Amino acid sequence: MPDWRTKPLELMCWPPAHCEALREFLTRGMSYSDTANAINARFGTAYSRNATLGRARRMHLSQQEPSMSSSQPGGVRLPELRLRRSADDFRLREFVRRPPVFAPVETAPLRCVEIEPRHLTLIELERGDCRFPYGGDADGEAITFCGHPSKEGSRYCVPHFHLSRNPDIPPAGRVGGGGASLRLVSVI
Repeated sequence: MPDWRTKPLELMCWPPAHCEALREFLTRGMSYSDTANAINARFGTAYSRNATLGRARRMHLSQQEPSMSSSQPGGVRLPELRLRRSADDFRLREFVRRPPVFAPVETAPLRCVEIEPRHLTLIELERGDCRFPYGGDADGEAITFCGHPSKEGSRYCVPHFHLSRNPDIPPAGRVGGGGASLRLVSVI
């Protein structure tokens, strides 16, 4: 029984018919993406351009080698750069993100309450004190809290409770807060 260590990896991944088609398409001068598309159409596979390129390199196939310039000093030959323009280059311009243009925006007026906070620290707050925060806007500025007696069922006093809610939406009733009562029917 053949073992994966004794059989080359490339033979397990690409069937011989696919390798022959790869060789055939590359000798015709097709690009790696066109070669991948042609192999996928012929065999119903899903090879990517990179898979085709990697397989061609492992098979020691190459497309037409770029011409080498021997005029480099020291005998070093560097490939000449060739620029190829295609229709895709022009389509890519559509996808380039342009920086957003920021227009001045009118700031909404701040809602405030006519209450003088006690400016208690977190440690000074007691049970039932309003926890509406003040300060902390600037770096290093201390945060203090309102400290007035809070509304029943809330952490804020009545003015701050209404300030923290959307004024356009009426407050919703709480379960068990008046209209509906819950009753235990049975225990399993």
